[in-house]
Amino acid sequence: MSPAERYAASRRRAKEQATALYGFRELYDFPLDPFQIEACQALEAGQGVLVAAPTGSGKTIVGEFAVHLALREGRKCFYTTPIKALSNQKFADLVKRYGADKVGLLTGDNTVNGDAPVVVMTTEVLRNMLYAGSQTLAGLGYVVMDEVHYLADRFRGAVWEEVIIHLPESVTLVSLSATVSNAEEFGDWLDTVRGGTKVIVSEHRPVPLWQHVLAGNRMYDLFTTGRDRQQAAGRREPRPPSKDVNPELVRLARSEQDRRADRFARGRGRSMPNGRPGRAWTPSRVDVIDRLDAEGLLPAITFIFSRAGCEAAVQQCLAAGLRLNSDADRARVRALVEARTAAIPDEDLHVLGYFEFLDALERGVAAHHAGMLPTFKEVVEELFVQGLVKAVFATETLALGINMPARSVVLEKLVKWNGESHADITPGEYTQLTGRAGRRGIDVEGHAVVLWQRGLDPAALAGLAGTRTYPLKSSFRPSYNMAVNLVGQFGRHTSRELLETSFAQFQADRAVVGIARQVQRNEEGLEGYREAMTCHLGDFDEYAALRRALKDRENELAREGTAQRRASAVDAIERLRPGDVIHVPAGRFSGLALVLDPGLPPQGRGGHRPEFQEGPRPVVLTAERQVKRLAMVDFPVPVEPVERMRIPKSFNPRSPQSRRDLASALRTKAGHIEPQRHHRRGRSAAADDPEIARLRAELRQHPCHGCDQREDHARWAERYHRLQRDTGQLERRMRSRTHTIARTFDRVCGLLTELGYLSGDTVTEDGKRLARLYGELDLLASECIREGVWKGLKPAELAACASALVYEARQTDETGAPRVPEGPAKEALNRTVRLWGHLDALEEQHRLAGTEGVGQREPDLGFAWAAYRWASGHSLDAVLRDADMPAGDFVRWTKQLIDVLGQIQDAAGEDQELRGAARKAVDALRRGVIAYSSVG
Repeated sequence: MSPAERYAASRRRAKEQATALYGFRELYDFPLDPFQIEACQALEAGQGVLVAAPTGSGKTIVGEFAVHLALREGRKCFYTTPIKALSNQKFADLVKRYGADKVGLLTGDNTVNGDAPVVVMTTEVLRNMLYAGSQTLAGLGYVVMDEVHYLADRFRGAVWEEVIIHLPESVTLVSLSATVSNAEEFGDWLDTVRGGTKVIVSEHRPVPLWQHVLAGNRMYDLFTTGRDRQQAAGRREPRPPSKDVNPELVRLARSEQDRRADRFARGRGRSMPNGRPGRAWTPSRVDVIDRLDAEGLLPAITFIFSRAGCEAAVQQCLAAGLRLNSDADRARVRALVEARTAAIPDEDLHVLGYFEFLDALERGVAAHHAGMLPTFKEVVEELFVQGLVKAVFATETLALGINMPARSVVLEKLVKWNGESHADITPGEYTQLTGRAGRRGIDVEGHAVVLWQRGLDPAALAGLAGTRTYPLKSSFRPSYNMAVNLVGQFGRHTSRELLETSFAQFQADRAVVGIARQVQRNEEGLEGYREAMTCHLGDFDEYAALRRALKDRENELAREGTAQRRASAVDAIERLRPGDVIHVPAGRFSGLALVLDPGLPPQGRGGHRPEFQEGPRPVVLTAERQVKRLAMVDFPVPVEPVERMRIPKSFNPRSPQSRRDLASALRTKAGHIEPQRHHRRGRSAAADDPEIARLRAELRQHPCHGCDQREDHARWAERYHRLQRDTGQLERRMRSRTHTIARTFDRVCGLLTELGYLSGDTVTEDGKRLARLYGELDLLASECIREGVWKGLKPAELAACASALVYEARQTDETGAPRVPEGPAKEALNRTVRLWGHLDALEEQHRLAGTEGVGQREPDLGFAWAAYRWASGHSLDAVLRDADMPAGDFVRWTKQLIDVLGQIQDAAGEDQELRGAARKAVDALRRGVIAYSSVG
């Protein structure tokens, strides 16, 4: 090297050593990846960054560099996360690095050193700070938004966009996201609303991921390379997997399909005596863990899309005598668990299943799901990271952010319940789940294992594993709380302009460009169809219109007949009363049934019962002891009561014994009564319709009716009409997508003006109260305060009533009316439901009812009794047994209830009685299991 080259290299080194990044890199004992360096350099140059990279790739390093820059420059950094558990985890990491005096935590539950230069918080806390104009924002230089792809969440996603839009211009934004397929589009929007933003996308996994299918007692690679895997494992060198589907697996799937078809063709649809048809079967959970252990693929996370399934898996491992820990490890597990649960009272330990939990942990096995006590979940996470728990059975919630990587990930099924139906998991969900496999710095490669299931298609699985289509779609909608806060700060006109800058509107505007191109192509296609349908005998367009009019009239008459039958069925159900015995005419639960609740909508003001789309949904007890909520599809014909029965006051639809006794009485009372037979339909209405007769006559007289090529022309005319209709729909979509968010905002403001929360650009006193209430039922909570619904309630009664604003049952209620406290609380809850009915009707008038994410959902009274009992001082055992609810759910809902009671206390203003009751209710709820659970 020449002297000039040495001098130039020396200058480069000196320049590099003067950067903040140089000192930051010294804090880590491993080299930074190229994408991390690129992002950090952009940050130091004053740009905002969007980093999209796979789970486990180390994108949080970029967030930590923002913390480093803030401390170096004497400014503040807020580190936001979507969930409290992740906030707690990040807080602990940053305290370890920078010390407790420099790092704070704000999660709603916990406030630790909130004025520190670095504060970790949930995204909602920052949103509330921005609207309140908090002094804590002074000196803020950087905001890190971890897991920013949460803005696609339909329930909470709007919060991320609110923060991004409202942050001061002087704040540099660091957005960390999972791998999304439209990162550039999201980056373009960030660049538009925040200024200079650099987009850094990394598809590279630091630990290569190997995909397998475990069929029977054999592990197949999903993609080709069998011998290469053993060779690479011997060399301990990572290498990129192939993307060609393993032909052995394809042959296995085909042979299993042929074998099943052959068995059924011969009339033998049964499995072999051991339950294992052919060469492939689904191995048991214990067999899977044994196999992974034998191949050195533990620790592993097995994703089971059911809480009960996770608990059952642990019990199966215990029953099989599975032990994955040595005696020394068992002792370490016991010591850590006892230390972490020392604050839990002895009487609660038994209720919480502590001893079974400890026994499983000592063997190296655990469950992890939202129904567990938060302290128990933390223990599982800590032991897993330390290698003391080697097999975790978890629901998909574990994949959302918690730093808990494994060597292997197992997927039992590729189908999960999405809240409405069983649906295939998406490529994005598959990537998120399998992204946990492979621990950086520990494992040479990670392993994703899918268990063989009947009908498994290797090609479809390969498509799932190889697809990276996870588009980020905005779920932003203006809420009532957002509207009053925006109008209060900026006025309606400026607020409207601000909302037009949302990612939702940005995406809608971009989509319009694509739609316009499609309209242009359709118009060219219409020209070709018009030529093809030309007839030499006359105007075929006119003839085709007559044919369509005839078909439409026939369909209309058929619909009218269906509507009349449905109306008769609805009228019949509306006349039913609790205690009526009926024969359900159709559906899965057809047969004898006892009506427990007719399932009518709540009455609005003045006794008005608003229409609702699906009709009544009666709750019945079937003769087979099942309590089910039926739908109109189960009643294609009207039903009449065939008998009456008294429903005992002591009847509890959740109690199997109660259901058994009443079903037995039902069969005794009415089991001999034959169902009413419905007569067949009479003569068709179309046969006597004069309009149909006229159209048929005109068709026969039209010149084109005699054309030899009439049906060919008709096919082209049908295509022309279909494309013309589609083009019209596209043009309407173009018109509707422009200014969609602003139009929704105008409707929200119109409703708030009618209710007296807004007056032009002025927020009224009622509106200022609404501005302090956050949540899905913000407007309903404000109306309850204004109407004095909670006036004079005792603290426990207020807790019961406020629970209806936060609680939402995991599944549709099929057990009739939930139990609620008697007296003033019951009356207040009834008034709350009536108020909701009034708001629901208003939303219908203002065309907000069908706008997802805006309207007020119906309050759920399912947690009222549990909240009342707990606030009244009853034991955990008694409350959980009565509520039939897992401890983790109880803790989570109670913490959300405490949060909303705090908001009610803040919003009560001069109403000292309500403020005092809310404060006392919070104190009564924050005890025992709630007080010692650090994570919500």
